Amino acid sequence: MVYRRTQQVVKRLEARRAAILVAAREAAAEGGMAAVQIAPVASRAQVAAGTVYRYFPSKADLISELIADVSEAELGAIRRAADAAPGPSSALAAAITTIAVHVVSNRKLAWGILAEPVDVDVTESRLISRRKIAAEIERRIEAAIKAGHLPAQDTSLSATALIGALHEALVGPLTSASLGDPGKLREAVQNIALFALRAVGVLDARARGLVVQAVLPIRMVAGS
Repeated sequence: MVYRRTQQVVKRLEARRAAILVAAREAAAEGGMAAVQIAPVASRAQVAAGTVYRYFPSKADLISELIADVSEAELGAIRRAADAAPGPSSALAAAITTIAVHVVSNRKLAWGILAEPVDVDVTESRLISRRKIAAEIERRIEAAIKAGHLPAQDTSLSATALIGALHEALVGPLTSASLGDPGKLREAVQNIALFALRAVGVLDARARGLVVQAVLPIRMVAGS
């Protein structure tokens, strides 16, 4: 006789897995990736350490899944913001601004997802996540080019460069210490989004309007 899990059991298992990932995310947001350890995450999720291992056989698996989970949530937010924009240029501005806001709103978690040194190999998960987001930005650049709003260019290279600029400026080692001041967050998002739009060929006056339009509906909180 083959045992088949009931829908209720499947939902319970999925909920437990989700709770573990939420606990891992909270730990990373508070203490960086160094805080993502099996026992503390299990305690935070109110499960046994052995339960965590049943879902994630190793710490590398847990962190890799955390990176993928956070990145998928960010990708969804980017798509929703861009899809809600009235045109291709506005969609590109909304996508860029959403990335910037996600980064500055929780810089410790963002650094952990992007590049914080960890004692396990999560390179592949990081690369996959960044490629997905770069591909979404590339799609938005291509749409703006097709509409005649941007000059012809290597869209893959441009998208990759924009992602790199956003991350380096807002959470990389050269990030300004002043971004710890909540009053500086909106200004920082506007400035880096304006830079990104100029870089792909949006004229300055139009770029400023697009950035203001994209940033206005967004509420930001200071990240750690």
